[in-house]
Amino acid sequence: MRMAVLIKQVPATENIKIDEKTGTMIREGVEAELNPLDLHAVEEAVRLKERLGGEITVISMGPPAARRAIASAIAMGCDRGFLISDRKFAGSDTLATSLTLAAGVRKAGEFDLIFAGERATDGETGQVGPAVGRYLGASVFTYVSKVASVEGGRIVLERAVEGGHETVAAPLPALLCVVKEINTPRLCTLAGKMRARRTEIPLLDAASLGIPDAKLGLGGSPTKVVRVMYPQITRNGKIFSAADDPDGAVRAVFDLLREHGAIEEATSDAE
Repeated sequence: MRMAVLIKQVPATENIKIDEKTGTMIREGVEAELNPLDLHAVEEAVRLKERLGGEITVISMGPPAARRAIASAIAMGCDRGFLISDRKFAGSDTLATSLTLAAGVRKAGEFDLIFAGERATDGETGQVGPAVGRYLGASVFTYVSKVASVEGGRIVLERAVEGGHETVAAPLPALLCVVKEINTPRLCTLAGKMRARRTEIPLLDAASLGIPDAKLGLGGSPTKVVRVMYPQITRNGKIFSAADDPDGAVRAVFDLLREHGAIEEATSDAE
């Protein structure tokens, strides 16, 4: 079984910053981590490898520091990894990113299954995984919650849908975007970390992928952020402290709600 996992290194959630001039995310000097939702994709591939055998290739697109995310996936049980990195990729939207990743997957080899997380926590679009599958001509499934079986060139899986789950089957190759309910990712072992340190992670740049410059990066992105705005807080809040007079604070809140018509006093019909 030949498997690939698409992963992304993202800024730690609390550290996300946007360049107001370019509309792109600032990644330099920002603490980063392996996209938490991609951990479930890595885990599912490793579990399938433990059941059926095979090899897992991790592929990531990002700056040179993204090698750390690839190393983390290798420490979890993947076999090798490729980093897609080049200044020409900077500012890519989801379409340009998908095109570049698909070219990287082709360069890395042929695969029966490709796993991806539901979405990345920095972009929150959920578009890249399905688009990569479309470029590769693979069967594409989103919200995958269970891989039931893989045999005879066919996969049977479950998808999380509104109100429950559905079971579907399709021929290989297939790309699966998994949800976090599919598994609980394992922790890296010391042996896995040592193996990851010994594993070389080759670089795939723009020249090696053979994509025209016009389709790369910011220039090759049909969608762009034209303006960045931050919400303005205009409401003036009131604080009613219950430290000294709890009953008075409750009465004050009650009076304010009644003033704005949020509550009405109960009336009694009893004589």
